[in-house]
Amino acid sequence: MKVLHVEAGRHLYGGARQVLYLLEGLAGQGVDSVLLCPPGAEIAGPARALASVEEVAMGGDADLAMLGRVGAAIRRHRPDLVHLHSRRGADVWGGLAARLAGRPCVLSRRVDNPEPRWLAALKYRLYDRVIAISEGIRQVLLAEGVAADRVVCVRSALDPAPFLAPCDRAGLRGELGLPADAPLIGMVAQLIARKGHRHLFAALPAILARHPGVHVLVFGRGPLEDELKREAARPELAGHVHFLGFRTDLPRWLGGLDALAHPADMEGLGIALLQAAAAGLPIVASRAGGMPEVVRDGDNGYLIEPGDVPALTAALLRLLDDPATRRRLGEAGRARVLREFSVDAMRAGNLAVYRDVLAARAGRDGR
Repeated sequence: MKVLHVEAGRHLYGGARQVLYLLEGLAGQGVDSVLLCPPGAEIAGPARALASVEEVAMGGDADLAMLGRVGAAIRRHRPDLVHLHSRRGADVWGGLAARLAGRPCVLSRRVDNPEPRWLAALKYRLYDRVIAISEGIRQVLLAEGVAADRVVCVRSALDPAPFLAPCDRAGLRGELGLPADAPLIGMVAQLIARKGHRHLFAALPAILARHPGVHVLVFGRGPLEDELKREAARPELAGHVHFLGFRTDLPRWLGGLDALAHPADMEGLGIALLQAAAAGLPIVASRAGGMPEVVRDGDNGYLIEPGDVPALTAALLRLLDDPATRRRLGEAGRARVLREFSVDAMRAGNLAVYRDVLAARAGRDGR
């Protein structure tokens, strides 16, 4: 089997990391993979040991020429199947290119934002299957009218090993110039509006009133960085919010936190939630998208309604007030990730979709 993958992301965020996991598993199964990605994309380097990599210009939804570039790659490599892993034009132009080339095509859907029913009716007919990375996303697609037999849930996964190692809590605080016992709340997300940083910042004054030694570590980068830094410089927050950027050494930091806040308005699943759970952190997240599939209220964290700042405040205070509860929830979360979000299961799920699609296409073609 030969599969051509299209990943339009330039950074090695959660979705691109899933592609690497998948490429590694497919190589172990004898599947020949080709990866198309933008020039300079961070996935290209590590992927070269697992697949043939071509760097192709990808200018997003308005890049009509992307149809020709992806189509040319399909004609060159003649894959049995095309797997589209992202949006930014890869979904529509990649789907059209596969359709014109007569190749079966599957799309991984990683976000839970709704689309108009008329657009869904046109767009999703391009794909033999849509792989939703959470049941929450699958339900969004079904509500938009996508046929149930065309949508399958294969959850995103995590290699937990880097997050299981003990952490030097006092040492990490020392790197930031903080007291060795300073309570730390982390947020790991792109600096974009739907991730909900503003909700955490709105909750922080009330949290500081009861726990004045609390500090918030913000991991990630994005277009709202300057705006969020101005917000964090307000007198009531100044000195308590630290922007650490995109970290390749995230495992050593997560284990040193006391809690993870993820008050996103929308979220397909949330790789940061899996990472935090593997690191043994209790989590406060929103009851939206795929987040409740990772965080079970009262079991490994607390769920709040999106945008509910008082509930976010109360949940974080419950964790900060009670170290025993933090430990109990953190241990439960780690056990759940190890049990339910394995990389092997994700790889097997994707490969099963490939085989099903190819078998169905062969049946229709009379082969």
